[in-house]
Amino acid sequence: MRFGKKIFRSARDDEIDVSESSGVRSLHLGTPAIQSAMRLARPDALELAYTRTMMAFLLFHPDPEEILMIGLGGGSLAKFIHRHLVNARAVAVEISPKIVSVARTLFFLPEDDDRLSVVVEDGAAYLPGRSSCADVIMIDAYDGHSPPQSLTTTAFYAHAREALKPEGLLVANLWGSDKNFSVYLSRIMEAFDGLALCLPTEKRGNIIVFGFKQFTGNPPWQDLREQAKSLSSRYGLEFLDFVEGLKKMNRHTEKRLILSQ
Repeated sequence: MRFGKKIFRSARDDEIDVSESSGVRSLHLGTPAIQSAMRLARPDALELAYTRTMMAFLLFHPDPEEILMIGLGGGSLAKFIHRHLVNARAVAVEISPKIVSVARTLFFLPEDDDRLSVVVEDGAAYLPGRSSCADVIMIDAYDGHSPPQSLTTTAFYAHAREALKPEGLLVANLWGSDKNFSVYLSRIMEAFDGLALCLPTEKRGNIIVFGFKQFTGNPPWQDLREQAKSLSSRYGLEFLDFVEGLKKMNRHTEKRLILSQ
C-alpha cells in the first residue's frame, strides 16, 4: 500500500498519519496500511470491505439496543451505527485521545449525544467486571502491525462474553495473514464454548469472527437469505454476499449453517 497525499501527521511519536487519494481520506498508524477510510462524498458510509462485513452481525441480531466498540480508528463503524441504527446506543472505547481528536476533526465523527459516547480508556481495562451490558461487542483494534496483546487473550474474550447480554455476540476483526490468527481464533472458540463463526471479507486479508454467548439451532440458508434481503434493503450493504461467505470457513450442509454443538 502507498500513502496518498498526506494532509496530517501527528506532532509526537504516536505515528498517526492521514492521507487523501481519489476522494478517499485514510488513517494510518505508523505504516502505509489503511486503518480507516472515508469517502469524502459519503462520510457516513462504510468504505472498507471489512467494516461492511463486521455489520453482518445484523443477520443474527437485527435490532441491537446497546453496542460496545473497542477501538475507534477514524470512526467509520461508529458513524454508520449512529446514522442508521437509530434504536441503538453505542459506546466506543479508544485508548488514544489523539485518535479521538483526529476522528472528530478529520473524519467527521459527531460529538457525544444520547446515542453515542466515546470513552478514552484501554479496552482491556474497561471490560472486566461488566456483566450483560451489551447486545453486541465489536473489537477492531490494530496498531498497524498487530492487535494489542491484551485484547487477544482468552481472559479478555471471556470478559467480553460476560459483558454480553444472553442473546449477544462478539464481532472481532482479525487479519488472516497474522501468524497468530489461529491462536486468536482458538481463544475465542474457548471463551465462547465453540459457538463461533468466521466470515472472510470480499478482499483477502481480514476475517471477521463472531462469538455467540448462546445459540439455539442451526439456521437454514433460506432463512438467512430472507433476512439478508431485508437488511440489504434497509442498510444498503451486501448481506446476501455475507450469507454466501459463511459457507467458506464454517460447518454447513446444503440446507443449514451448523453452529450449535
